[in-house]
Amino acid sequence: MSDKRDYYEVLEISRTANEEDIKKAFRRKALQYHPDRNREEGATERFKEINEAYQILIDPESRARYDRFGHQGVNGQASRGFEGFNDFGGFGDIFESFFGGAAGTRNRRGRDVELALSVSFRDAIFGTSRETDVMRREICSRCSSTRGEPGSATQTCPTCNGSGNVRRAQRTLFGNFEQISECSTCRGSGTKVERPCSQCNATGVSNHRRKISIDIPPGVDDGTRIVMRGQGDVGEFGGHAGDLYVRVHVEPDRVFTRSGNDVVIRAELNVVSAMLGGIITVPTLEGDKEIRIQPGVQTGHHEVIRGLGVPRLRNDGPRGDQIVQIAVITPRSLTQKQKKLVRELGETMRETDERALDPIIVQNEVSYGTQGNDDSIWSWLKGAFTS
Repeated sequence: MSDKRDYYEVLEISRTANEEDIKKAFRRKALQYHPDRNREEGATERFKEINEAYQILIDPESRARYDRFGHQGVNGQASRGFEGFNDFGGFGDIFESFFGGAAGTRNRRGRDVELALSVSFRDAIFGTSRETDVMRREICSRCSSTRGEPGSATQTCPTCNGSGNVRRAQRTLFGNFEQISECSTCRGSGTKVERPCSQCNATGVSNHRRKISIDIPPGVDDGTRIVMRGQGDVGEFGGHAGDLYVRVHVEPDRVFTRSGNDVVIRAELNVVSAMLGGIITVPTLEGDKEIRIQPGVQTGHHEVIRGLGVPRLRNDGPRGDQIVQIAVITPRSLTQKQKKLVRELGETMRETDERALDPIIVQNEVSYGTQGNDDSIWSWLKGAFTS
């Protein structure tokens, strides 16, 4: 059994906390236990624990798995050390917001990139692969991240002496701190170029439009977020690339709708088929399928076709079902011949069941039939008799 603490307990938030609550709790706890501020024994481990809890709970998919399966549902996902602070623009921004400085690290993780992708209903059910264009920052093709024009000389930055950052002491409400901030002269690189690159303006990176292939797993729902590690903006000074987040939009289907892992269709029957029952053909995601309808079926009844619904993401359980919702459609007009036949049917029904056409009170209205439903077969028969 895992000896890890509950992630909600680690951040001291409720299970109904929203994204902003999680971010605020993380900022507060990370500031309290950051090793640079807290020298107590165990502070580093607590800080790692806080980071791990944040990584899981800030992501809707991993949070949903954790809520359902606990730590077993997210094993290995939160083992990235101190990554994952990009929602705040890097962990340095946390301290910058409190103390006016940055962490001053030279290796910078690239920013995450997000895009929206629309897929058809069936592609969302069965999965697909799509190619799309992504605009992201990559290593400058002209200077190869040296930040200078080809052949341009570089020298050690005279402001920071090659360290990439500058230090100064600062007194705050929390005590005295040594503030480490990025060198404004070299932007943290530690070097100064003689002739800045004309393509990237001495940043070492530039925007590129890149075509990438995205695998859509079977069972994605509208709003599902797919994470592609390392496909975001390139990192600076050897830092890891950011991630690409693909937000999936599932286009509606004219036949099928989705309810959880089930798919739902509406099957309309005329009154004769509803009274007599029989075999009807309905569409499914796997093609047409015959199902049996029992005599006397009513509007609102549903039939279940097992295993023809939505596959579960990551094969986490059995496939859903298809729900066939029955709607009995009564005609709005009849020919004289049809009225005569219905009246004859009504007389035979009166002989077998005296209650079949007796008036009853339902919700302060007079209707006919044992169900009291204006959409029922009996309402139709009432119209035939009173017209």
